[in-house]
Amino acid sequence: MAHFAQIVNGVITQVIVVNNNELLVDGVEVESRGSEFCQNLFGGTWVQTSFNAATNGFRKQYAGIGYSYDATADVFIAPQPFASWSLDANYDWQAPIAYPADGKDYLWDEANQVWVEFPDI
Repeated sequence: MAHFAQIVNGVITQVIVVNNNELLVDGVEVESRGSEFCQNLFGGTWVQTSFNAATNGFRKQYAGIGYSYDATADVFIAPQPFASWSLDANYDWQAPIAYPADGKDYLWDEANQVWVEFPDI
């Protein structure tokens, strides 16, 4: 099954599953056929996404509702987790202070702009 994300003003508003048969042209899957299929059903702009994006590099990551789509870089970008975080050159959000490399688990404290050790339960 193929997955397609609807893009409205650069933001993903829904993700649907499309039967691979809808993408076939002479036995080969063609993304534009899937996009056209979605447009005919729902209107708007549709781009294919992949659950395997992390391993195959297809558009950086799987699209989710609220994610954005950078058409120039052809990547999906997760929502900004905190106002202080910035997007790096790899389209990953980075905290203003690097995550501690001591093997412990931490949570970001936005109000104080620090990493706080996650309490043991």
